[in-house]
Amino acid sequence: MSELLPHPATGDLFPSPVPPGTGWPGDPAAPETPVAGTAAAVRRLARTPDLAELDARVSVCRACPRLVRWREDVARSKRASFAAEPYWGRPTPGWGAQRPRVLVVGLAPAANGANRTGRIFTGDRSGDWLFASLHRVGLARTATSVHAADGQELVDTRMVATVRCAPPQNKPTVAERDTCAPWIEAELALVVESVRVVVALGSFGWDAALRSFAGLGWEAERPRPRFGHGVEATLAGAGREVRLLGCYHPSQQNTFTGRLTEDMLDDVLGRAAAAARIP
Repeated sequence: MSELLPHPATGDLFPSPVPPGTGWPGDPAAPETPVAGTAAAVRRLARTPDLAELDARVSVCRACPRLVRWREDVARSKRASFAAEPYWGRPTPGWGAQRPRVLVVGLAPAANGANRTGRIFTGDRSGDWLFASLHRVGLARTATSVHAADGQELVDTRMVATVRCAPPQNKPTVAERDTCAPWIEAELALVVESVRVVVALGSFGWDAALRSFAGLGWEAERPRPRFGHGVEATLAGAGREVRLLGCYHPSQQNTFTGRLTEDMLDDVLGRAAAAARIP
């Protein structure tokens, strides 16, 4: 049994990484939640009509050995500044509205961000930028997201990662991306009826959005739209259209160098809010 450490918000004690069903804030899984250990099992277990059950199954997936080792090694070794905290150390499920009008698609959890807090884009500088902007344009209740018990709420918005485990150097392999793909496609299928706008963070999120919609039988413009900041494309299916917006990822590399500014991020997310008719 690993050492028990206090959650920074609740003070409850948890091992690191955290087993399912032990009371971690926002943990969707129970001890009996089925665990995918192979790509075939991911495809099978992704077939559920219930979003909460899908989140639970995502959160215990063990189908990619390299990613499992990495996320759990990070959860045990920890960054020095978080050494006194337990780490989630599991896949990060989607989070936000169950009937979102805006869907934000990212790459993967950060090793010391969502892999620590258990909530997507929470606890790292990329998340700091993203949530501050979401708040400014009316898509988040508060400007910060620090842990899964901080009371933050998204407004008619949901966030998902293309790959659900933190990868080394933030670079999943093609095989890992493909193994994880049924999770995002299944999640999209469960929420797409309400979605009006998709914001793709970076080329990885852009490609994942196009692939996932194509998997549901939707069609993009021809020729295939190419990613760029502020680029807009139209996805058609189910008798209607969804707007796809490209946005540079709020990574430290992009924000520190000025490639992505607050105004640029606010512009894309503000366009998403307006297109989704969110006050």
